[in-house]
Amino acid sequence: MNDPIGDMLTRIRNGQMRGKASVETPASKLRAWVLDVLVAEGYIRGYDKKDGKDGHPAFNVELKYYEGTPVIREVKRVSKPGRRVYLGANDLPSVRQGLGVSIVSTSKGVMTDANARAAKIGGEVLCTVF
Repeated sequence: MNDPIGDMLTRIRNGQMRGKASVETPASKLRAWVLDVLVAEGYIRGYDKKDGKDGHPAFNVELKYYEGTPVIREVKRVSKPGRRVYLGANDLPSVRQGLGVSIVSTSKGVMTDANARAAKIGGEVLCTVF
């Protein structure tokens, strides 16, 4: 797998399109950090670590719905393995006039674009969520 974050986001997107209550994705530290941001921002209910079907550790991500529609309307991968996108604190994009979030990997950890601007640090823009 070349793009583990892109794979996780696609699993979440596909699970919500099918109306699933939860999806399973392989576990890693970076995925856990991204999921922590999604939980803190209220886009997913939560996640827990368990053993996957093949015996490797996996995360069970509990998806969130509001009146039958998915809370995550749109999720896009910005920085890809073939093209990394690094931006300074002043250049971080606001998603839909601040209604969505950009998830940024900084030297202080993975955080939202608003938190990165407040800390005045830039980094790699992993994805945008609305």
